[in-house]
Amino acid sequence: MTEPAYLAARTVAAKVEAHFAQHAAEARRRGVAVATPPDADTIEAIIDAAFWASLRREESYVPKISLAFLPADAVTHPLLFERPLPLVPGALVKVAPAVERPGIHLGVWRDGPELSVWGTVRAIPPLSLVVEVAAPGLLVVKHHRGDEAAGKFVNVAVLEGDQIKVVDERASSLPDCPPLLTSLLGFESPTSWVKDTVNVLVQLAVSMRAHGRGGLLLVVPEGSQAWLESIVRPIPYAVVPPFAQLAELNRQAAEAKHQRLWQDAINRAVEVVAGLTAVDGATVLTKQYELLAFGAKIARRKGSPQIEQVTVTEPVEGNVALTVHPTQLGGTRHLSAAQFVHDQRGAVALVASQDGRFTVFAWSACEEMVHAHRVETLLL
Repeated sequence: MTEPAYLAARTVAAKVEAHFAQHAAEARRRGVAVATPPDADTIEAIIDAAFWASLRREESYVPKISLAFLPADAVTHPLLFERPLPLVPGALVKVAPAVERPGIHLGVWRDGPELSVWGTVRAIPPLSLVVEVAAPGLLVVKHHRGDEAAGKFVNVAVLEGDQIKVVDERASSLPDCPPLLTSLLGFESPTSWVKDTVNVLVQLAVSMRAHGRGGLLLVVPEGSQAWLESIVRPIPYAVVPPFAQLAELNRQAAEAKHQRLWQDAINRAVEVVAGLTAVDGATVLTKQYELLAFGAKIARRKGSPQIEQVTVTEPVEGNVALTVHPTQLGGTRHLSAAQFVHDQRGAVALVASQDGRFTVFAWSACEEMVHAHRVETLLL
């Protein structure tokens, strides 16, 4: 049987087409080689096939696949199928067990008038359309930053059933936008994802969300002890001297950051720090990425009022800023994080919920209150 058309695919296709066309044109003006931008019909067809495949099962397993739109001759070391597979849910589900590991994509290109799956690929060109099945009925449309060391892709849209969230790139230009949010949106300018940059906080956020236990990371100014005024002492797990591996790796020259040994080392160090956030309490890291403590209990600073409201936004098109009590965002972690940033205005707090939600708390001088940025749409 042929599945009915997935309406959300048709609804979002034109916006995704415009995103890729705009960035491809700007990249070419800058002399950057990028993948061929997809048209709306192609985008709709790939999303449609991925959606219906996500709802099927292969021997009771949920398929996890990533589809990349590019020809085989555009990549190095492609794995080519002798006979290309049709881009239909049944074929995708059958091959899913072989490509579910992170970093492996099924290559999709036109074979005459029809789209087909020609094989698998790991390294893809900048601005290649990627459609990833994150969960049943949950798809992420994204593209590569252009640098293997960067790791995290740039999300363009998230589709969950009939719900569509298109990422608002203009959110990074808002006053008081935290650097973490700017990085998740694709760095400072539309084509600067080709820079040789790794944002450690982005990697930490992804890893915190991945362990699924929830967590709280406080990022404080280096060389200051003021953060201790908002922490219950003694700290159960203070780290003396500070764990500095992340800081030392981040300080290395740009040339070193292209080497596999460095990338493996930064990934391991990120996993160590992110793993500590699963312990009850807060993990404390300086803005230079030196680990100071974990399992720390947050307390309202002496003489500071109890926080009563925060502004909350999500960087997706159509979002409207709301002013709410911190407990409306979650439980104790969210309230503690908001209070900490209210009292320590040079700090930033990252909160991962067990259900996958992720919030960045930062002080907004423009709004004169704590601003909660909901960013799980960017971390999928």
